[in-house]
Amino acid sequence: MSGAPSIHATPLRVGSVSFLNAKPLIYGLEDDRQISLSLEVPSRLLDGLIEKRLDVALLPVIDYQRLNGLRVLTGGGIGSDGPTLTVRIFSPIPIEEIDALACDTDSHTSVALARIILSERFGIQPEFIELTRFRPDSPSAARTARLLIGDKVICEEPKDLHHQLDLGQAWKELTGLPFVFAAWMARAEVESGDLNQRLEAAKRNGLAHIEQIIEQYARPLGWPADIARQYLTRNLQFDIGPRQLQAIRLFHEKAHRHGVIDHAPAPLIFRGAMSSTTP
Repeated sequence: MSGAPSIHATPLRVGSVSFLNAKPLIYGLEDDRQISLSLEVPSRLLDGLIEKRLDVALLPVIDYQRLNGLRVLTGGGIGSDGPTLTVRIFSPIPIEEIDALACDTDSHTSVALARIILSERFGIQPEFIELTRFRPDSPSAARTARLLIGDKVICEEPKDLHHQLDLGQAWKELTGLPFVFAAWMARAEVESGDLNQRLEAAKRNGLAHIEQIIEQYARPLGWPADIARQYLTRNLQFDIGPRQLQAIRLFHEKAHRHGVIDHAPAPLIFRGAMSSTTP
């Protein structure tokens, strides 16, 4: 029937992160019978698309360059236009003096962004190691910083590391642009139908229920309500518009320049209605 919403024989398998920052994007999606929602850490979502366990994922934007044939859905994303609060480097010494960075590998995008910022702003190329390999009692610990992301940055913030760098703010100062950490992406062969509109509707619904999200998700994790409110309404941005697309392209170019991706960046290809988000 012309104009009727598309109905899938089986629900679309949609993957998202479980962090607080994604809750406004997925609010109510678990009740959508056309969607089967699963929650994973950001770095596992790419595997879900590669292994075809997922049809669509809220993917770290660096991973667009790591799997051929992805399509960007502009129904929402996770970004900032300044400080993020939850993507920060903590260091025992001034950032420009560090020898190594112990990385929380939950987010591929944040690790790539750290490499770019440290090189272009501070002129350093420290050794990158996994946070799980970091030993606070090792001789090198005194010159090793830590990259932490997600809810743990607020709820388990290191108190003894007095030098900090918010990567969202650093990118803004470097480029004048917002930064996008994750965006909805689909495998090319997936018929997403009206999913873009469904995601837009979920985002609007989530942003209209910030207080419920704070009570249901933030406070049980240990977030102070006022900080969670500031985070979800001021620090984060959830739209994917022209400036965000410009920022994603620039990030991909810089990632290639700094050896994070080993090929010229593939152009962004979109799925669904673009309307005002067309660059």
